[in-house]
Amino acid sequence: MPVNMTTIGFTKSNAENFFERLKKAGVKKLIDVRLHNTSQLAGFAKADDLAYFLKQICGVQYVHQPVLAPTDQMLKAYKKEKGDWSVYENQFISLMAERRIETRLKPEMFDGSCLLCSEATPHHCHRRIVCEYLNDKWGGGTLQVRHL
Repeated sequence: MPVNMTTIGFTKSNAENFFERLKKAGVKKLIDVRLHNTSQLAGFAKADDLAYFLKQICGVQYVHQPVLAPTDQMLKAYKKEKGDWSVYENQFISLMAERRIETRLKPEMFDGSCLLCSEATPHHCHRRIVCEYLNDKWGGGTLQVRHL
């Protein structure tokens, strides 16, 4: 049975637009897949503030899931050192395989959920890779993903 889920990034979005997209999508649980979720640069998406806003504005549960995040070393090589996307993507896929996330998580935990990361679009963001990896491991098509 397909599991409906979404993904979203918070950069290049103001709070009103961000929370309205979540409400319109009917999100019930936001799964934060950022390694570092407490940076002052995150603005309204800083972990404790975000959990409060999600509950008060949207009635949405907040969960931090760092097992779905890249390592500091990977982030630094790609972001700060302007690394190659395909290298980053392959390293992250290997990391998920090493962590065996497909056995640690179950499809039903993603039903009605939304994966959160900072990137504005999913094209060069690990949240998309997480969805594709899990779909591949769970037999394809299990997760019906819409990127907000």
